[in-house]
Amino acid sequence: MAIDVIKPGLLTTIQDLGRPGYFHLGIPMGGAMDRLALRAANLLVGNPEDAAGLEAVFMGPELEFTTDATVAVTGADLPVLLDGEEQPGWSAIPVRAGQRLGFGYLRAGARAYVAVSGGIATPPHLGSRSTYAIGALGGVQGRAIAAGDRLPLGPGNAARPGLTVPEALRRLPASPCELRVLPGLYWHRITGDSQRAFFEDEWKVALEADRMGYRFRGGRPLEFVPRRQPFGAGSDPSNITDACYPYGSIQVPGGTEPIVLHRDAVSGGGYFMIGTVISADMDLIGQLQPHMPVRFRQVGMEEALAARRERAALMARIRAALA
Repeated sequence: MAIDVIKPGLLTTIQDLGRPGYFHLGIPMGGAMDRLALRAANLLVGNPEDAAGLEAVFMGPELEFTTDATVAVTGADLPVLLDGEEQPGWSAIPVRAGQRLGFGYLRAGARAYVAVSGGIATPPHLGSRSTYAIGALGGVQGRAIAAGDRLPLGPGNAARPGLTVPEALRRLPASPCELRVLPGLYWHRITGDSQRAFFEDEWKVALEADRMGYRFRGGRPLEFVPRRQPFGAGSDPSNITDACYPYGSIQVPGGTEPIVLHRDAVSGGGYFMIGTVISADMDLIGQLQPHMPVRFRQVGMEEALAARRERAALMARIRAALA
């Protein structure tokens, strides 16, 4: 049981929910940029939520099936085509051996998730099939899929074609997108005026936006509180003595363009961090296109934890709708 890759799309990788537990060794957790979308796709086809699927960026692949299966595509609004006929997104779609799955032009979002009954069964590395290209881990020989690849499938569970995630439970960023931020350990390094400006200004997603991180442009440069740089830090005021980078942390090299570190980011370095995007909003970043407007909003720990509970409740509602 397998899928043949006819066309790989722009950048399509195998992803599951990642490989936690190795960040202290410099290996990021990785996994799907939009975890809720991958979980929902797997539920639609009868897989465990952490099964491996495909993450397609901006442009989908073309795949030929060698066996009957059930497929679901979630995340970005990327029209789903089965032998050229459009199919509904966020729904379970029956596919017969010999049929081809393709995609139209992107309408909204940035990353679509393709789950197939049985899940993609490439060899796991450090407990995950997720592709970490920089470390050549997971995926197909540590890389994105390519034309001519044959992707093995695991044994499929009984899935019910026609299942769909209600539209009210689907999640894509608004425009402008609001990202909630907890100020960090280095918040005091910038002036009060810059603290206010960071949250007042509208930023836009830069072209440098990938699995390692998203860069933002358009806001006012940050002004730093004068200090004597400590031993081991660089000469720029944004430099610090090397420290750990939390997932979602926002570093601002030179005080000009914030970068939110994402799934495949490095675990530490020498740039100060203005704060951290809360976990409930990280999926949204993975669906942002270049030039999209974004506003950061300051929150406290209580609101961040409440948002995490709300996101967990949303996932629970999706499970209930597909039960």
